Amino acid sequence: PVCPKRTMRVLLLLCLLSFGKTKPYQPVNVMDLMKNHDIMIADSDEDDDEEDDDYEDEDCPANCRCSPQVVQCSDQGLISVPDKIPEDTMMIDLQNNDITEIKEDDFKGLHKLYGLFLINNRISKVHPNAFKNMDHLRLLYLSYNLLTEIPANLPPNVIELRFYENNINRIQKNAFDGLRKLHVLELGANPLANSGIEVGAFNGLSTLYIGIAEAKLTSVPKDLPSSIKELSLDYNKIAKVEVEDFIRYKNLQRLGLAFNQIKFVENGSLIRIPNIHEIHLDHNRLKKVPPGLNSLRYLQVIFLHNNKISYVGMNDFCPSSTGGKKNPYTGISLFANPVKYWNIQPAIFRCVTGRRAVHLGNFRKK
Repeated sequence: PVCPKRTMRVLLLLCLLSFGKTKPYQPVNVMDLMKNHDIMIADSDEDDDEEDDDYEDEDCPANCRCSPQVVQCSDQGLISVPDKIPEDTMMIDLQNNDITEIKEDDFKGLHKLYGLFLINNRISKVHPNAFKNMDHLRLLYLSYNLLTEIPANLPPNVIELRFYENNINRIQKNAFDGLRKLHVLELGANPLANSGIEVGAFNGLSTLYIGIAEAKLTSVPKDLPSSIKELSLDYNKIAKVEVEDFIRYKNLQRLGLAFNQIKFVENGSLIRIPNIHEIHLDHNRLKKVPPGLNSLRYLQVIFLHNNKISYVGMNDFCPSSTGGKKNPYTGISLFANPVKYWNIQPAIFRCVTGRRAVHLGNFRKK
């Protein structure tokens, strides 16, 4: 679910935000991913140990470990994609190597490939035809590499694309052309500014999650797919939120704008996202609670800690009329603001599930 249902999860999220912004490389467990995506491998004779050994010796690329339809070559110091990968392979794990380039024929003939994991290499170049005829590929992870732009001719049926922490500073028009099944697009920790996103860069997408955190954005991108339900823009240099920022994003359910430089949220901005469940505006420079929260019926979690809020109004969070319909909040954070908690009237939180859902605290002036 997009929105946490218990206070404990709210507290966990708050704790996670205390860590540094750049996420260290963590290897993906390919076998767990297979289970999560309900990927079935071909039947094998579990009683024939000798046959399994022959599979390992004859059909497995050098320096790799193989099981039916899975080739694992991580942490081997490889400088290129190994040869002779079995044609029935569904998952290839090439994480944490020294591969610098993806050549045209590296994955030729692998028509059954479902997941390709190239995380934490030194890849700066991908041949335009490297992913040709890979119609079954659904998961393509290229995080922690040296790419400067989105590779051309991406697999048409991919559902997850991850480019976290590369050197991408430009997204060209139609960069994701034809990727109608793409649900997850991770672009965080790239030196990407608003000027680097060409008009039409996201044409044709119906993506549900887009992450552009830890970049160089100074405003909310306005040309993202209207389908998005979750948008992560944390750790940027966004200074304000304007009415036109969310006009396209009526389906948005979770919004991350933490660790920016936001001083001002324009009146009418947030009512553009009527289905929002969770908003992160902590670690900004807000001097007051953003207007319009009380009209967001489905909003349950709002993080406003570590701002410069000095006053909280009676109707900042809850509808003013008794007839106003509002799902109860499960988490409101206001700690580390100048507002004194003893000056906040309990009735302000009349539409909150309980006292533990509200997090207040002392403020230390720096």
